[in-house]
Amino acid sequence: MSMTCDKPVCLGFLADMLRIRRMEEKAAELYGTGKIRGFLHLYIGEEAVAVGALHALDIGDNIVATYREHGHALIRGVSMNAIMAEMFGKRDGCSRGRGGSMHLFDRTARFFGGNAIVGGGLPLTVGLALADKMQGIRRVNACFFGEGAMAEGAFHESMNLAALWKLPVLFLCENNFYAMGTALARSESQTDLCAKAASYKVPVMKADGMDVLAVHEAVQHAAQQVRAGEGPFFLELQTYRFRAHSMYDPDLYRDKAEIEQWKKRDPIDGFAAHLKQERMLTDTEWQSIDGQAWQEVEAAIAFADASEWEPVEALTRDVYSPEARP
Repeated sequence: MSMTCDKPVCLGFLADMLRIRRMEEKAAELYGTGKIRGFLHLYIGEEAVAVGALHALDIGDNIVATYREHGHALIRGVSMNAIMAEMFGKRDGCSRGRGGSMHLFDRTARFFGGNAIVGGGLPLTVGLALADKMQGIRRVNACFFGEGAMAEGAFHESMNLAALWKLPVLFLCENNFYAMGTALARSESQTDLCAKAASYKVPVMKADGMDVLAVHEAVQHAAQQVRAGEGPFFLELQTYRFRAHSMYDPDLYRDKAEIEQWKKRDPIDGFAAHLKQERMLTDTEWQSIDGQAWQEVEAAIAFADASEWEPVEALTRDVYSPEARP
């Protein structure tokens, strides 16, 4: 671990990573039973990124994420009840059951997606940042995206405009080394992502995405510069997903030994071991934290089950305006 923190803060980080992990594990099970349908991209293994990053940002900052965003939404303050109901397709979901797993959204939490398009959140974040700059608002506009998005034109356009106009954008690249089923080295001629971002004359930094404290420290530093009006900042967080790209993915492109090697660096197990070594976590506390996470998950499932489907009569709501109907 790169640094330390006060016991309440550390236990809070551990609890939040466990909340994500237990929710995701249950989501995989519910997908198998047909409760959750459509696409489902799990965040298992990457929990340290969402927890470390979002706890380093202010509640008034804008957040834009990818389709692997359940953890981001949860830590940002979207209730697990609303997330689970959304994945169930129920109207008590954060997007009224219309978006599902890939389109979580909560304006009150300033969580602007969930975006199913690779790299789609990047220009949206630049737009939010431009609006803030035009209104004189000092706020960080943080965008999470995978390394695969850096091969998209939207990444280059967004980086260029953010740098050119000195916009308050924090680019947070979750580099898990596989864009869907393609290894980074097979899709990008320049695998040094910081070098690619630096070509736009943007300050860059790399951090261990399996270490929640390292992520937190790096994002704090980057966000401070962005908030001070220094323009955009690019941060590469090297992490790894333990599960396949999505529930439809047979995961035949990764060596099993590689996966097992990364699992030895599990961000939750590693952080728990660190806290025990520092005498900040007992076995009893661990069991209590884990138990609370499971209780929250079970309550969210009950909430989603009890939620109703949106009626057919509301099918065109938010799609067509009354004036546009024939």
